[in-house]
Amino acid sequence: MKLGKNLSYSLLLIFVFVMPIFIRSEYYLHVLILCAMNIILASSLRAISTVGQISLGHAGFMSIGAYTSSILVMKLGFSTYVAILLGGVVAMVLAAVIAYPVTRVRTVYFAMLTLFLGEVIRLVITEGREITGGTSGLISIRPLETISILGLHINFATRLPNYYFVLVFMLMILLFLYWVDRSYIGMTFKAIAQDESLAASTGINVARFKAIIFCIGCCIAGLTGGFYAHYMSVLTPDSFGLFTSIYILIYVVIGGTRRFSGAIVGALILTLVPEVFRTLKEYQPFIFVAVLFLVVFLLPGGLSDLLERIQGRMSSTYQGMVKPDA
Repeated sequence: MKLGKNLSYSLLLIFVFVMPIFIRSEYYLHVLILCAMNIILASSLRAISTVGQISLGHAGFMSIGAYTSSILVMKLGFSTYVAILLGGVVAMVLAAVIAYPVTRVRTVYFAMLTLFLGEVIRLVITEGREITGGTSGLISIRPLETISILGLHINFATRLPNYYFVLVFMLMILLFLYWVDRSYIGMTFKAIAQDESLAASTGINVARFKAIIFCIGCCIAGLTGGFYAHYMSVLTPDSFGLFTSIYILIYVVIGGTRRFSGAIVGALILTLVPEVFRTLKEYQPFIFVAVLFLVVFLLPGGLSDLLERIQGRMSSTYQGMVKPDA
């Protein structure tokens, strides 16, 4: 069973790397890049949720990374790659500053505080006209710098190099988060989510562990924001409003929080489905709400549970068809 699962993952990995051979459209490559970014954001938010907390300010930390990276490149002449890393660091530092007071509150109060923080960040960006451009935002942000690999010069002015860059970035983040999820630290996070008081009684520093995963999630959001800025080349505060945070949360909820793959499945499906029905783009919030209600009532464990059930039934059917040797 494990061998079959590893083979499936290997084939999937090969498929996503060779996909651009069959997809020549720049628009479809753009959609796939958005899928990768949404998967990273949803997975980082899911990581925060492993301690039982739901953040509604994730887009705010993404905006910190985006604006920090853009300003460092446009006004101070930094390398785009260094600027993206610093954008993630700044987002993590801000998260660390507010982590202890914010993570000491629970459930709905944590959600309300992070929502407030996200809106405060957006308002600060809006008011900082001289640096951030205010409501007009920043334009003509430089794309990622050309790099040379084995004598091959890769120019990020087109979609294809950006696709492979964000794909490698996504895989690195997912491997890191998967390692955290399966490690002793990840088990501690889940213990805190189940019962904070019981976890504290065993000697676990609940506030510290909550702060750690909050900082990790916010850092990843900041790194993603940095790439987003240099890929899109235009930034406005409205790109990181409340609805963006809610969409990221919906990806996680619809995919399912119990399984690591849940955020990946949710982000992938809910990024692709609206593109299939582009003529209904203005009704996207209503479509998301409808899907959310269906999943909550019919699949409480999320879409990843459905995929797990299908895989289990297929495995059972296959085993039933294979007769034991006489």
